[in-house]
Amino acid sequence: MKAVVTGGAGFIASHVVDAYLAAGHQVLVIDDLSSGNRKNLNPKAEFVQADIRGPEAAKAIEAFKPEVINLHAAQIDVRKSVTDPRTDAEMNILGTLNVFEAARRGGNLKRAVYAASGGSMYGDQAPIPTKETEPPAGVAPYAVSKFAAELYLSCFKAMYGVHYVGLRYSNVYGPRQNLHGEAGVVAIFAERLLRGDPCTIYGDGGQTRDFVFVADVVAANVAALTTSFCGGVNICTARETDVNTVYSLLAKNLGITTPAKHAPERLGEQRRSVLANDKARDVLGWTPKVFVEEGMAKTIAWYRSAAN
Repeated sequence: MKAVVTGGAGFIASHVVDAYLAAGHQVLVIDDLSSGNRKNLNPKAEFVQADIRGPEAAKAIEAFKPEVINLHAAQIDVRKSVTDPRTDAEMNILGTLNVFEAARRGGNLKRAVYAASGGSMYGDQAPIPTKETEPPAGVAPYAVSKFAAELYLSCFKAMYGVHYVGLRYSNVYGPRQNLHGEAGVVAIFAERLLRGDPCTIYGDGGQTRDFVFVADVVAANVAALTTSFCGGVNICTARETDVNTVYSLLAKNLGITTPAKHAPERLGEQRRSVLANDKARDVLGWTPKVFVEEGMAKTIAWYRSAAN
């Protein structure tokens, strides 16, 4: 199978590229390297450095004639979406449309796998844990732009018959994560702790997230290639972890007892977020295997090795 992976030099998508190649698929990576890292690129994949909003990316994708497009390239910083919602929309809506349309023009496109945002789309008022049946109610422009692209894929399924799976991630963490985005709290804390620098928690640290390990997310991306299910599905642990606990687990793995500092909370940040994953089990045959205690230890081990 020929698959395009946008953002394939980035944190999550580079792992997806590795898994697709290991399964025997032919992969084209599109990434402008604005946040991705060349070190993450798998040498067995074809690589084109290009912005998903531009003609270079579109030309390369159309010529590749993919059967699958895996859409990970995005503006992922919630706080940046608050200060610059236009750029957020240009990347997450117009950029996604640009590469999808290029893949469709190639003539062989059968399926889109989309990195949707379950961690932001349901808002603060949704029941906990939140199911896919809850309406979108994001508290930041990022949530709006990510869900808009998912709606376009639903529209294109009706118009063109292109199957799609919107993987609504909770807060993904693990090896290769950079400092960008809300879930980057794990990467930020890990890197600062390894340098011996103090860590800052915004607010009281009681805000919660559903932290899902990147290897589990990759397994969902593989399952999405063959499922008959079409639509959005939460990819999560269904377990709620507060930021104070994240800091404590990372510090514990490094033998650090110094407490984090606290600063005022930031605009546009949800108080609680934890998702239900029953549907993923039913339609993808997927369940998470790694939970925060093990995942944080694995993450710290990777950052230690990367620093040496």
